[in-house]
Amino acid sequence: METDIQRIAALAHIDEKLDEMHEELGDLPKEVKKLEAAVRERMRLVEQTETSLQEIASHKSNTHITFQEFTDKEAKLADTQFTGKVRNNKEFDAITKEIEFIRSERVRLEQELAQNALKQENLENLLGTQQSDLKDFQEKLAQKEKELEDLSNEQNDEFKTLQKKRKELSAAVNNDWYLEYERIRTFHNDAAVHIRKGSCSGCFSAITPQKLVEMRNNINAYYTCQSCGRILYPEDLRVEEEYM
Repeated sequence: METDIQRIAALAHIDEKLDEMHEELGDLPKEVKKLEAAVRERMRLVEQTETSLQEIASHKSNTHITFQEFTDKEAKLADTQFTGKVRNNKEFDAITKEIEFIRSERVRLEQELAQNALKQENLENLLGTQQSDLKDFQEKLAQKEKELEDLSNEQNDEFKTLQKKRKELSAAVNNDWYLEYERIRTFHNDAAVHIRKGSCSGCFSAITPQKLVEMRNNINAYYTCQSCGRILYPEDLRVEEEYM
């Protein structure tokens, strides 16, 4: 099964080749990458807000159910209290206290529902703004991708194949990993490098034996060089030909 670190390694190899070819395309590829990152970040914010709204809706539904249960229970207690079914004053007082408690809980739930309604309204307004912002950036990205595609038509088939595979990989890899990979790329073109003879092949700093063991035993984990911050992948990890 393909792991995220394999995808990152493949992405790094593809970017290495693309970087050589991108020089002929000026700043347009960088603009596309920047917009891709912006779109992914805005998608993440939209998803967070949608999740919050779902949680509020679920809580609202449960609160309404609890509110109705309290209402029904109060009605039954009142019926017991005022239809001659109470046997003595002690029992009457106990029912009175329970009714008072139920009423206080209903007041609390009403306040909670009002607060959630306000929060829901604010989140819905925020979501609308976020979705509009996302749409704007998606349109900008589509425009820049079209410009890049038009320019890329002048490149060879290898460039087009690499671009297509990179897009597939960036969509498949863990979003947090990809965002971190792109962040590191702002400092190092080779954001992900393999370990060579126990050292980072990006800055040649030695990797501790403990980390080397951890990397061998946890192929799905995320590791970086303590010296340069590049993402590390094992020395024996080879990128399949299909990526290239």
